Amino acid sequence: MKNKNKTKNKSGKFLSYLLVAYGILFLILAINPVDRMTWFVENLTVWIILAFILGLYWSGIRFSRIAYALMFVLIYLHTIGGHWTFALVPFDWVTDFFGFSRNHFDRIAHFSVGFYAFAIAEWLWNKKLVANKFILFTYSIFVIATIAMSYELIEWIYAALANPEAGIAYLGSQGDIWDAQKDMLADTLGAITATILFFIIRKPKI
Repeated sequence: MKNKNKTKNKSGKFLSYLLVAYGILFLILAINPVDRMTWFVENLTVWIILAFILGLYWSGIRFSRIAYALMFVLIYLHTIGGHWTFALVPFDWVTDFFGFSRNHFDRIAHFSVGFYAFAIAEWLWNKKLVANKFILFTYSIFVIATIAMSYELIEWIYAALANPEAGIAYLGSQGDIWDAQKDMLADTLGAITATILFFIIRKPKI
């Protein structure tokens, strides 16, 4: 029991460090963003995620430091993307190095969405809510894939309702007609990677 409380205290302290780092990043990037409306909408997504993570924490649902670290990758990347808009993030060195025709910063952010699968698998395993490893593996991935699809629908609705310039900046498709599908693929690949990482680190026995 004492070891369990010690682990919870460590993850709580680590979470506070991640929040402080986010606060500093947010304050810096809140200054003179490329498009204030896009900045607000992109950061609204981050605030909803943060509220959810903190709500779970205060209700007693805690995660490991690894899970929190993985979850905050998206939060940091999304905050950066909100400042420049994802299409305009200074990522030219990667684009030029690999000879890409577009800025793939948004793809990396979408890949990091999948990292939340680690926390989902961790929670399912700790609560003993699944009967076997196959369900534990696939369920975590399917949750992320469902969220990815839902988010693409929300993006589409916002882009349709917003003024054309703000809608295009928010979508960040950069002329790619398959952007939504590729984003969902990146989310799912991130989830597969995170779930494999969970199995390697935790070695769950069911």
